[in-house]
Amino acid sequence: MVDSSGKDSSPSVVNQGKATANASETSLKELAEMLQGFMESQAARDERQQVDQRAWPEEDANEGASGQTGEEEEQRVPPGFREPKLYPLIPEDNIEHFLATFERIAKESDIQYYDSKSDSDYSEDGDDENLMENPYSLPLEFVDDPNFKNKVNYSYTAVQIPTDIYKGSPTILNELNWTQALERVFIDNSREDPSLRWQVFGSATGVTRYYPATPWRAPNKIDLYDVRRRPWYIQGASSPKDMVIIVDVSGSVSGLTLKLMKTSVIEMLDTLSDDDYVNVAQFNEKADAVVSCFKTLVQANVKNKKIFKEKVMNMQAKGTTDYKSGFKFAFEQLLNETSTPRANCNKMIMMFTDGGEDRAQDIFEKYNWPNKTVRVFTFSVGQHNYDVTPLQWIACANKGYYFEIPSIGAIRINTQEYLDVLGRPMVLAGNRAKQVQWTNVYQDALGLGLVITGTMPVFNLTVDGDSKNQLILGVMGVDVALSEIQQLTPRYKLGANGYTFAIDPNGYVLLHPNLQPKIINFREPVTLDFLDAELADSNKEEIRRQMIDGRPGQKKIKTLVKSADKRYIDQVMRTYIWTPVDGTDYSLSLVLPTYSENHIRANLSDQILQVQYRTPTHPIWDVSDIAVVTIPSVDSGKWKAVYFLLSLSIDTGLHFEAPYWLTLVFPHDSSLLLWEYCKDLELSNNNTEFLHNFIALMEKVTPDSKQCDNFLLHNLILDTGIIRQLVDKVWKTKDLNTYGFLAVFAATDGGITRIFPNKAAESWEEDPEPFNASYYRRSLDNKGYIFRAPYRSPNALLQDQENDTIGILVSTAVEITVGSRTIKPAVVGVKLDLEAWTSKFKILASNYTDSSRQGPQMCGPTSGCEMDCEAHEDLLCYLIDDGGFLIMSNQINDVNKIGMFFSEVDPALMYLLYNNSFYFRKQSFDYQSVCEPVPSSNTGAAPRGVFVPTIADLLNVAWWTSAAAWSIFQQMLYGFAYHSWFNTDKVEADSMDSRETSCVTVQTQFYFGNITTGYSLVQDCDNCSRLIHAKRINNTNLLFVVAEKLPCNTCDIEKLSQDEVEFKQEDPCLDLPPARYRKGPSTCFDYNTAENTTDCGRGYSFRPSIHTLLLLQLPLLSLVARPHVLPFSL
Repeated sequence: MVDSSGKDSSPSVVNQGKATANASETSLKELAEMLQGFMESQAARDERQQVDQRAWPEEDANEGASGQTGEEEEQRVPPGFREPKLYPLIPEDNIEHFLATFERIAKESDIQYYDSKSDSDYSEDGDDENLMENPYSLPLEFVDDPNFKNKVNYSYTAVQIPTDIYKGSPTILNELNWTQALERVFIDNSREDPSLRWQVFGSATGVTRYYPATPWRAPNKIDLYDVRRRPWYIQGASSPKDMVIIVDVSGSVSGLTLKLMKTSVIEMLDTLSDDDYVNVAQFNEKADAVVSCFKTLVQANVKNKKIFKEKVMNMQAKGTTDYKSGFKFAFEQLLNETSTPRANCNKMIMMFTDGGEDRAQDIFEKYNWPNKTVRVFTFSVGQHNYDVTPLQWIACANKGYYFEIPSIGAIRINTQEYLDVLGRPMVLAGNRAKQVQWTNVYQDALGLGLVITGTMPVFNLTVDGDSKNQLILGVMGVDVALSEIQQLTPRYKLGANGYTFAIDPNGYVLLHPNLQPKIINFREPVTLDFLDAELADSNKEEIRRQMIDGRPGQKKIKTLVKSADKRYIDQVMRTYIWTPVDGTDYSLSLVLPTYSENHIRANLSDQILQVQYRTPTHPIWDVSDIAVVTIPSVDSGKWKAVYFLLSLSIDTGLHFEAPYWLTLVFPHDSSLLLWEYCKDLELSNNNTEFLHNFIALMEKVTPDSKQCDNFLLHNLILDTGIIRQLVDKVWKTKDLNTYGFLAVFAATDGGITRIFPNKAAESWEEDPEPFNASYYRRSLDNKGYIFRAPYRSPNALLQDQENDTIGILVSTAVEITVGSRTIKPAVVGVKLDLEAWTSKFKILASNYTDSSRQGPQMCGPTSGCEMDCEAHEDLLCYLIDDGGFLIMSNQINDVNKIGMFFSEVDPALMYLLYNNSFYFRKQSFDYQSVCEPVPSSNTGAAPRGVFVPTIADLLNVAWWTSAAAWSIFQQMLYGFAYHSWFNTDKVEADSMDSRETSCVTVQTQFYFGNITTGYSLVQDCDNCSRLIHAKRINNTNLLFVVAEKLPCNTCDIEKLSQDEVEFKQEDPCLDLPPARYRKGPSTCFDYNTAENTTDCGRGYSFRPSIHTLLLLQLPLLSLVARPHVLPFSL
């Protein structure tokens, strides 16, 4: 149709389903350009970065780090400096000046910074005092910023220091001083690109500086946050790792030492990401993998690490030590040729032991020398008197490092410092290693939600004498919120069942409508594989592989999808279009059903400009019986009525008379995604108040304003006009009671849900947003009429149904064909009155199989079965939907079972239907579920822990000079002084058991099989049998079943269930799935000829003189010679 201006105002049908569909290309390019923008801006500024290491201005001794003038700051902050703007720890040309300067600022009070923990709520119960309050922290004021979902300060950065690190140490003060220059850089970055979120620098010493400043989010218990253990830091600080952990479980490892080893291994596993591969073995005289079915290295994902941790905690000490067995196992794991996936970069062995004399040199000569492709790190665990020289030699001879873990307090720091060693080749590689890496999805610790982070390592480029520095200073990071990426591909343009998703090289999704973690552990990444996010099949496995490989493609497949309410499975056609995202290792895909490859686009610009104002004949506010709130008239003063003159036509003959007056109608209870229509629209949960706000905005701006989404608003007006015609010309002319309808309704792609009459709208229980409603999405995917009863759990208490009418929802999609293009712009339906339709059901079901009958006839094994539900009260007549849920029954007692899974109504009959292929079933796992905690005792009592030396220790002279001896001495003094040596302490565990925990659940859904005709079956049970007839009802999702009552009480069959239950696997080696395809990073920095390996750790064993040993032994010998002076007998 052409309007008076000569312009085409007809709705247009837009094709978006071609191989190079405009919609898909636009969505893909928008996401790619956004992600690439971070990299390009970072790289461009990095090229301009020229740090003048000599421009370290003289500072006044009284000013310290905060006494810089603006002019001095300009000298230290070169123009265009972006990432990371860092100054060397020690200027190469003036070490003396640096030391003198540092001496002047080496007090915490001299360094001005905002301590993010100082404003956090770390007070204990009943105590208002903040335990983390810092008197030297800058006092700041904060403002709410919805982009950060936090209160922030834009003028300062914030500093977070781990709880177990002393803030006043010289190393930390130095970090605070030189990272202060980042504050100006972060502020400038934010001004240049307001879309930036958290900008973070994580230091290798544990200091985190981030912008904008905001108070730290206090955890419920002690704060264990350490930036060096965050997924984004680990990924940015080193290349991927192939790691084998070997644990000494010989007889000498017992008690506290064994516990320290177990905890150390668990902490070591937490330093690994999904890019890494690992195996864990225990050894004494022989070595065995702690998980017997892990024959090779496995991916260090959350699931495998959990399995390792459970097995490690069950390790027991026995036998003798043989280092060679452990090292042989590890080298064979790392060096053997295998087709299984690997990181294929850093190779390393982590050995935990209490000490020993063997150096296993022949093993290293055989497997590792002279190339030393495998690094060996050794950990001396516990307090003992063994000579640590062999352990240190093993580490130094194999490019590793030696660490000591004498107590539990040393575990966290010593199990993560190996990353500094792995970072050496990366530092020596220089600019080649300064590449942006994008992380897996994880939970932002500051409340931004799910994010990905672009990271880049920061190197110390100073020169110490003739050797180049090889230390990583830290990692820079910029967060990108997933919610902002999702906005680049608005869902309403793709239809209710269209969506986009993106995956990383591990196959994990970072965008997907099913990525909905319910409980998030911020210490772990959110890892949901694409094949777990959807119902997997061979086609999807191939799509996943091509996306990981970075190859673009397109494929139309027949697949299974799970309904939004998880009760049903549908067989559907979907078109997948995918392409890599330039500048990243992600791939993005667009998924469209056939009917969403085209959509209606309303072109109403000229009509909207012809806004007319007139006084309507009806009252100012008239809530009619169809829940329509009319717009107030111009005479109301504050508000004006807005009416749009529309002309609508579609070439297929769909035509509405024009002109006509259209009243804007909004769905009951504000069912629109309101904020998507106009950005400046003030939201409200009250429908009337929201309508006021919308009209007020329309008075100020036109729908074609940049403040509003033209596509959404035009389609909203189009849908409103069409549904208004439906209401006036159809719904209002019908008596719903005559048809047994409780309500009629319509829902559209434009976001409108319209229910008639008003009382039905008030009790509407479906999701008011059509795209989120299960009935809407299923109606689009299925032909005909879709019946659905309100779900009833078998465990739910029976409710009184006398005053509560049960409604059966029946819906179907509106299908429009324009030429060769088919669209489904809306879903219409009714809600049936169950009581009224139960009597109709009996009549309709009568004589279903024999329309020529002359009278009632009983069913029998040899006679024809009439299946007359009205004539024979003993017959069971059911309508069951395609998911196996009861829709109707002729049995009065089944009223409270409507909506239940049919196996709860008649388990034997449901099993027969499944066993005869009327139904198929599909088992699916949910890796994002929440389960109730396992109850356990939280308290216990035990004697105070005391280390008891063995007889060998007492007779060993060296033992008396060790730390263990002094520890025993201190325990004895404490016990005698306070009379508490053997007192019992009540130990209370953290109340973690009171919280819900994340878990894996399994659910079985049922869907129609291939049988489309009717069948008569005989079911044989233990001592009886019965005749059954089942038939699919055409153009519906219903199965009509008529059966005789079962004469006997029992039938030995499997009771089918659809309940979602926690998946518990006693043995992880049972049904071990094969490793899925993945692709590691393209670059690897694990070797550099210039690496200096002389710094490989050193032991701290006490080496007293012979005179000291004799003096310590004399008192012991004196006591042994004169036992009568002892208060106890020997």
